[in-house]
Amino acid sequence: MRKVRGTGAVAAVGAVAFVLAGCSSANNTQASGESNAAKTFTTQELTDGKTEFTRVVNPNGGATLSFATGGSMKVIEVVDGDYTYAFKDMNANGTLDPFEDWRLDDSARAADLAPQLSKEQQAGLMLFSSHERAPGDGLTDKQKEYLSGSHLRAVLNAGTSDAKQNVQWVNEMQAYVETLTSAQTPYVPVNYSSDPRSDASKDKSFSEVGEISKWPSSLGLAATFSPSTVLEFAKAASAEYKALGIGTALSPQIDLATEPRWLRVSGTFGEDSTMAGDMAKAYVEGFQGTFSADGANQGWGSESVNAMIKHWPGDGVGESGRESHTNAGKYAVYPGDNAQEHLSVFKKALESAAVMTSYSAAVAADGSPEFAELKGTSYDSGKLDALRKDANYQGVVVTDWGVTKASTDADQPRIATGWGVADMTVDERHFEIIKNGTDMFGGNNDVAPVLAAYDMWQEKFEKGELEVDAATRWAQSAQRILTMGFANDGFDNPFLVLEDSQAVVGSQDKVEAGREAQLNSIVMLKNADNTVKFDAQADYSDKVVYIPQTADLGSPSLFGEAEYTYGPSVDVDVAKKFFKDVVTDEVTLDADGKISEYKVPDLSNVDMVLVGMHSPTSGNNFSKAGWDQENNTWYPLSLQYRPYTADGEHVRTQSISGDTLADGSKENRSYFGHTSRITNAADLDALLRAREAITASGKNIPLIAVIKANNPVIPAEFEEQSDAIFVGFGTADEALLRVALGLHKPAGRLPIQFPKDMDTVEANKEDVPKDVTPYTDSQGNTYDYGFGLGADNKPLK
Repeated sequence: MRKVRGTGAVAAVGAVAFVLAGCSSANNTQASGESNAAKTFTTQELTDGKTEFTRVVNPNGGATLSFATGGSMKVIEVVDGDYTYAFKDMNANGTLDPFEDWRLDDSARAADLAPQLSKEQQAGLMLFSSHERAPGDGLTDKQKEYLSGSHLRAVLNAGTSDAKQNVQWVNEMQAYVETLTSAQTPYVPVNYSSDPRSDASKDKSFSEVGEISKWPSSLGLAATFSPSTVLEFAKAASAEYKALGIGTALSPQIDLATEPRWLRVSGTFGEDSTMAGDMAKAYVEGFQGTFSADGANQGWGSESVNAMIKHWPGDGVGESGRESHTNAGKYAVYPGDNAQEHLSVFKKALESAAVMTSYSAAVAADGSPEFAELKGTSYDSGKLDALRKDANYQGVVVTDWGVTKASTDADQPRIATGWGVADMTVDERHFEIIKNGTDMFGGNNDVAPVLAAYDMWQEKFEKGELEVDAATRWAQSAQRILTMGFANDGFDNPFLVLEDSQAVVGSQDKVEAGREAQLNSIVMLKNADNTVKFDAQADYSDKVVYIPQTADLGSPSLFGEAEYTYGPSVDVDVAKKFFKDVVTDEVTLDADGKISEYKVPDLSNVDMVLVGMHSPTSGNNFSKAGWDQENNTWYPLSLQYRPYTADGEHVRTQSISGDTLADGSKENRSYFGHTSRITNAADLDALLRAREAITASGKNIPLIAVIKANNPVIPAEFEEQSDAIFVGFGTADEALLRVALGLHKPAGRLPIQFPKDMDTVEANKEDVPKDVTPYTDSQGNTYDYGFGLGADNKPLK
């Protein structure tokens, strides 16, 4: 529970509401004398160039307030002992209500406000907007519509991290929702949220000062084996989020990565439950805490950002790695009866303000429900009971996006993940989700189904089918949601000072810390005959490097057709920061714009070969990977580049999961006898082509492979052809190159096993960690969980 901020109970003195224009300004207060300035609040008129707002600074460590200048918001003045404090009159009644009193506990304020809201406002709080991707567009008519008509207040910011664009959008929207306030409609600010935006997965160069700081992905943070690094990241990232107006982080993703083919392994903290749990706990502490100069966590405060752990109860067990965003992977399987280990990671982080549930339906080894129903998590009472009752979780529970829609719905929604409830109406789905203990609907902008569920609830209550009435149940969710708004200082101080935000986002200390974390996450797997010599002062400015070209076929997805891409396997501009010259292949394109021929350059002047590789790619979250929908057949996801035909002894001929068909039989999702579909096999071609060119040159040119990995890789296809191998998990190319060139000592370790072959992958149980046979290389090193070489070429401990 959050500590009470401020000075104690309200003194038994008169409270007066007044318009701030009639209050002493900051300059006037200062003019009246230093002692007076220390005893009463001061005000300041500010603008971001688009919206004007007023900031109020209370004395004696009291809360900072902000609201639109010239609007309807008034303040209430309270004399408490020697001090005069200001409070916002958020329901325009001229009286200081408990929910307006920043000296009280967040949950107490929420408990006071929730029942004052209309059912329409309460229902609006239960909505979580679809993705808003253009903060630079400012407040749009569509946004005004759902803010006013649906009373929606949770907005998902999926746009740029540009400070000015975000500050202006946030302030404009917060000023707008103030205009919707009345005595009948108490003020509720917008609570912005964001998916992770701080990882360097798609970056070539390090971020610069002024750009949001970039860190390794969660899997890269796991490769540091340092929960303290996660805490440092969380403190930096949450400060930048707050400066962008983001009060809730839709993270961390703490699914345990026990299935190596799963398409979302990169977002996890790896496959060790103890380490993942420790890192999840550190992440939540860093985002939700407010820290003193000496690093002590003072609990909830003005710097706090709500954390939302996901995806309860762990979604890393999709059968054969298929992903639950689409029908291809809607089932999670537990052949090892190991659900409790997945839950253990979440239980270490239940201080989080919110929990997001998974999509998938959970299936035991015998095909029966692992929890209560063979339905998606939001509809599985067993999964929600495990959270609400068994773990006694009292925070906000949020569905993942699109679970109230089904692929059979008439409007054919793009994201439709209502697994097992196609026969329900949309209103019934909302009702069922609320009945199971969930509070918010991800991706839903329309309040109508939530209000319909309210009426359904009340009708069932009056028939004696439910224990509490609709007003009580809706107020319960409203109170939980409002607590998040009070906890992140959203009610008192929602407006952003542009210059302050610009000073925080991409500040030098954060950018440098992110770079160092990226470097420390890089794993050196191989360094035969000391190919790479570690010297921070090494100079390659007189050297020439060859970087072969590669290509990726791309994958069709819910958002469009496959996009073919090609180019140098390592970013040339980044390489030019280190080398005198960079040479690459000449390519010939066919009529479709795809590479038909590679011509390797003359290597007579080349000093080094760098080959960039991504881990073998079967698709993405939205590509239905593993399922050929047109032919209704299944194919394997693979961790090797070359075609893999699944016909070994460990391949299931009968899937654990499957739909119940019209004739009552069970669908078989087995891919036995079918072949993988890897989109970036050209990465391996590039490495082998480079090795052949080195051999043909007659020179002893070192070949260094640098891998950007989202999943484990089977190194057998390229390890012996490589003199050195470095792996980055969600890092910029520049981080990989600096370590691969010996300019920074390797410090990372594998957060996931790298398997020997696909046979051992097929033998693994999706819910059991560390159960593949890891690869042993030509140097005698085994690429097991925790392996990584140090600068002395000895395994790190």
